[in-house]
Order: sequence, then structure tokens, then C-alpha cells
Amino acid sequence: MTAATHSTLFPQVPETPDAVLDGLDPEQREVALALHGPVCVLAGAGTGKTRALTHRIAYGVRAGILQPATVLAVTFTNRAAGEMRGRLRQLGATGVQARTFHSAALRQLQYFWPKAVGGELPRLLERKVQLVAEAAARCELRLDRNELRDVTGEIEWAKVTQTVPADYPAAVAKTQRDAPRDPAVLAQIYSTYEQLKRDRSVIDFEDVLLLTVGILQDRNDIAEHVRGQYQHFVVDEYQDVSPLQQRLLDLWVGDRDDLCVVGDASQTIYSFTGATPDHLLNFRTRHPGATVVKLVRDYRSTPQVVHLANGLLSQAHGKAADHRLELVSQRDKGPEPVYTEYGDEPTEAESTARRIRDLIAAGVPAGEIAVLYRVNSQSEVYEQALADAGVPYQLRGAERFFERAEVREAGTALRGAARAGRNDSLLDGAEDLASQVRAVLSTKGWTGRPPAGSGAVRDRWESLAALVRLAEDFEAAKPGATLTDLVRELDERAAAQHAPTVQGVTLASLHAAKGLEWDAVFLVGLTEGMMPIAYAKTDEQVEEERRLLYVGITRARIHLSLSWALSRSPGGRANRRPTRFLNGLRPGSTGAGTRGGVGGGGGIDRGASRAAVGRTPAVERRPRSPVRCRVCGRTLTDAGEMKLMRCEECPSDMDEALYGRLYDWRAAQAALLGQPDFCVFTEKTLMAIAEAVPSTEGELVVIAGVGNRKLSRFGTDVLAICAGEAIDGASEEGPDET
Repeated sequence: MTAATHSTLFPQVPETPDAVLDGLDPEQREVALALHGPVCVLAGAGTGKTRALTHRIAYGVRAGILQPATVLAVTFTNRAAGEMRGRLRQLGATGVQARTFHSAALRQLQYFWPKAVGGELPRLLERKVQLVAEAAARCELRLDRNELRDVTGEIEWAKVTQTVPADYPAAVAKTQRDAPRDPAVLAQIYSTYEQLKRDRSVIDFEDVLLLTVGILQDRNDIAEHVRGQYQHFVVDEYQDVSPLQQRLLDLWVGDRDDLCVVGDASQTIYSFTGATPDHLLNFRTRHPGATVVKLVRDYRSTPQVVHLANGLLSQAHGKAADHRLELVSQRDKGPEPVYTEYGDEPTEAESTARRIRDLIAAGVPAGEIAVLYRVNSQSEVYEQALADAGVPYQLRGAERFFERAEVREAGTALRGAARAGRNDSLLDGAEDLASQVRAVLSTKGWTGRPPAGSGAVRDRWESLAALVRLAEDFEAAKPGATLTDLVRELDERAAAQHAPTVQGVTLASLHAAKGLEWDAVFLVGLTEGMMPIAYAKTDEQVEEERRLLYVGITRARIHLSLSWALSRSPGGRANRRPTRFLNGLRPGSTGAGTRGGVGGGGGIDRGASRAAVGRTPAVERRPRSPVRCRVCGRTLTDAGEMKLMRCEECPSDMDEALYGRLYDWRAAQAALLGQPDFCVFTEKTLMAIAEAVPSTEGELVVIAGVGNRKLSRFGTDVLAICAGEAIDGASEEGPDET
């Protein structure tokens, strides 16, 4: 899924320092050779930033320019840190510290606490939710699970922005932050939470950074000790640093300039946690003599995917947009992105599952496919659809591979077999390493064929199968390797969190997908209110939602699908619209304010409703002449606007009383027919009728959404209503199947 785990082959360690530079493009090579002074790397998605960083460190270490123990590389997730350690190990640069900000700070805090404060470091609170709930209860508030999560997030934001409880309301007002509760109430909960921690001698993860900053600020001797140990700093994903993390970094670096940062302002998607791209964008202001290198050669995605990603950013606004990078794909052409509109969410999920099954049948590994959505609650319908289709999937997200119970058990069994050697009867007849591993893991649930269906049994099998594949690749790379060699490799990988690939379609939120990549990506649920999310009110919040979609698009290497559903459930009101971010990019849409006029390729497939699945496709219709707004004359492409025969923003001359009578008639008609209201006429069609007030069949039939069939069924009633006549009875025909 990541660049590190896409292949489980074992590359040979470069023999010389210069060999470390082999295979780097000119810009990556420039990064690798810029070993002194401040360096800023602006790296677009898929441009090999981790490759450039790790080769830079490895070249410096192998050439004797950098001492491994003096290098500290920091990033934001354990997964990213593990990937960096794994790559450095493969390049022969052992001994370099690659950690998250919190991990590095916690080590320093544990070491210096007795000297700076005395006694033992307070216990680290793994999960603060329970304590937040207690703090709220003491403030006479009961919060449900979602409210607890939101309030906890607010406390975390306040701490990383170095905002104390008393200043929280003012900070919310200043930043125009949409607080989940009254800021004064949240400040009270925040204050009570801090008091509970003090009473119980515990600290949370934000305290780790705050306390480390406090010690380094107050104790110059300790700060100099740290600066003496770490003399060269590398910061990945620099666009995600918070003010607190930047303050800690400043204290680590001191008045030196051996600092290399890498980031992409267009991938800033964590501002709700306090992250800001300002530190990246202002790097040259703070360091006037900095070397700046831009990486824009995209090695991940096809030109079609890159074209869409560039087009999306061409419509962006704000400071981050002004510094966007125009990516240039280095891959061969691939299929165009596919845009699909569905009648409802279950149909969208079922169709997605079928398309995934077809991709797997065509040779795309399940582990190289992902379904990405805006919020985690969207996953349930896709879990069910994939299970029904017999497609394996995983929801593990950031869970560490080597911490899974089945992987720990497998490691113990392999370690025991390695010690026993040929005395273990399990290994009878198993001549090569891969056969020995298969024999050992067969006692833990691995079989030559995967179990049917999904769930825990399939998850366990997938984990064990990943170990089998790892053994096969290890033996191919190192002929003659033994079980003992493999166990040693597994131990080193576990220490580096360098996990193999698990075969199963990944279901993940767009936020959780950051830093990952797949051959095929399905971006689902792309409707207004979900993308951008409904609570994104300010321009800055909406632009962050655009960047989140950009991150989703750039996860795809080859196949990219974007879809949306017009209603939540079958028979529901089809009142949703596709996300505004695709306007001017998807076929048949009109862009607003695009920069550069980037259009989207590919075709748009309007997916069938659940009721229509399996029907014979309709005969291809002749192209229609353009539909123009009857008010301003603009060509209409949106289906709803075409029904109204006018732009949504153009003034309406609808007869409100007539619309009300039509609306009531439709409800009665639908009830008699036993079908949803929209199957009679959609609301847009009712509005169009109320605006046009037709008096003849010829005037009625040309209104979009009527047509000859509905004219014959409902025309008499509708024309009578338009004429102000009373209507008795209803159509006696059966339910409309269209």
C-alpha cells in the first residue's frame, strides 16, 4: 500500500556511497547532495520525497559526512517513521533515529525528568476520553460518544496551539473556529480535565511536547545536551506541524542551520488539529539562505490521474493554492478516471463491490485496491457489499502489523522452529525456506486457499499469508537463507515497523489514507454536504476539503473511480448533488473560476438504481441539442437545471400556489400507486411545471421529466390542475418502472 510495502522484495544494500545516489532523478539527487545549511524540499504527491530524504541521510552517513547517532528524522505517524527506518536499513544507514515528534520528545522527557524535576515521570495517559467524560460530569454535563470525541479534539487543539483554558474562548473567536459547545463551557471542561490530571499524577500526549518544551526552555544545560547529541534534523510532512511542534523543533535546532524540511502545502488536511502550512510557506523568510528544491515528477500516478489532480488544484484559492505544484506524470498512459452517478447509496456500494471483484479477476491484487470515504460512518454499507460479493477487505487502518495477535503467535512459532531445526517434525519434507514457513504457519491457521467470506477468520489468514509471501521474497533475494535468518529479518522489520502487504481491499477515510497508495482507488460518496463536509463554512475550511479530495485522488496509481449517490436509500428523495469540486472537471459539468482551464477526461457512467440492476441496457439515444436557460441563455448541463430550463441562480417565476397543488396531488397519486413520490414526478419537474404553467399537451411534454409515457398517464390531471380545475380519482395504471 505504501511505497515501502508495495513490493516485499529485498534490495541489495548499495556497495558504495555513490551507489546510494543511483536511480535518483536530478531534483532528488540535488536533495541528496544538499547536506549543509537549511534545505526546503517542496514535494508534490508521488514525487518520491521519502526516497529523496532517505537517500540524502544514507548518502551523508555512508560518505562519512553525517554521524548516524547525530541525525534525528521526525515525522507524524508511527507508520511513516517505520517506513523511513526500513528504507534507511536497506540503504545501509543504521543507527539513525527516525521517530515521531511525540516519540522523540517522550524519550528525552523520560531521560531528563529526574534531573530537571526529580522523581519519576508521571504516568502517560493512553486515552484521554474517559478523563474528559469525568471532567464533563463534574461540570454537570453528560456527553455522548460523538460529543466526547469532539470535546477531546478541542482540548487537543487548544494544547497544541498553546492555548490555556482561560484563553480558549478568545482563541475560538479569533480563529473563527466552529466549537462543538459554548466556548465558555468547553473552557470549564478543559480546566477541570487539567486539574484531574494533576490530582492523579498523569500526563497526556500533548503534555509530552509541552513539558519537553518547558524543560528545554528553562534548563539551558539540558538544551545544550540535546543539541550536542542531535546536530542534523530532517522533518517530513512539514506542512502538518503545529505551533507547539515548531516550538519544540526550534529548541532542538537552536541557533544552527542544519535543518532539512519537506512538505506540500496542497496536502495540508489536519488544520483541525492545529497543523498549519505557514511554517513551510515561510521557510525562506525565516532562512533567507535556504536551498529550495521542488519535486514535481510524479512516479506514482498515470497522466490521467495527474491531470485530474492538477485540474482540481487549479480551482483552489488562498495562500496554499498560490504555492501549489504542477505535477508531471512519469508513467505511461492509463485509463481515464471514471465518474458514476447512482440513485442511492446501497446501489453505489453494490456496484463498487462488483467493479472491485472484476478488477481482482483481471489480476489487480485485492491489497492494491482501496475504497476511500469522507467519514468513517460511510464504511458500513461497503463492508456489507464487499462481504456479499465475496471480496476480502480490511479496516485495520493504522494498526501495526507486528502487533496483531496472529502475527505475534506466528513469530513465536517460527522462532521455536528455528531453534529446533531439523529436530522439529513439522519440517519433515520441507526442503526450502518458504516450505518450512508454510508448514509452521499451517498450525496457526494458514492454508493454501483462503477461507470463504470475510471477518476475523479471513483477517487472520491474510496476516499469515503476508508472512508466507515475505518468506518467499526473502528466499528469492537471499538463496540459502534459513529460518533463523528469516526470524532475524522479522525482528528487524518489527523494530522498524516495516510491515509486509496484507492482501485485502482497504476501507479507509480520506484522512487515514494520507501517505498510502494503491493501484486502484474508489472515491465514494462525493456529494455536497459530504465533500465538502457540511460543517465546512469558511473559505479556509472549504479549501481544506478540496485538498482532502486532492489527497484522495493522488492515492491512485492507475485506476481511479469517483462516484456519488443522489439519495441515501432506495426510494428516497433524489436531492443530492455531486461535489462542487468536480465542476468543470467531470464530463458534462461547468467549471466556476478555474485557473488554467483544465478539463477532465474520461466518460461519465450514470449507474443504475437498485431496481434496474441486471436489466438490458437501453438502446443508445441520439444526441440531444443543447438545453439553454430560458432566462439568461446559458447552456445547461446540470440535470436539475435542465429540468427547470433555467440556471439554479436565475430568478424563478414559479406559481407557488400551483406548485402546492401539484405537490399535494403527487403525494396522493404516489400513495395510491404504492411507490415513492419521485416516481410520479421529481420535485424539479414539479417546479418546472409550476414555472411554465402549460395549457396544452405539447407544452407539457417538452418539460424535462415528463415525456410521452408520463404525459399519457398523468397529463390530463396535470393540465387540469394548471387550469385551476379540481381533480377526482387517480391513475389506475400500475407502478411506474422507469
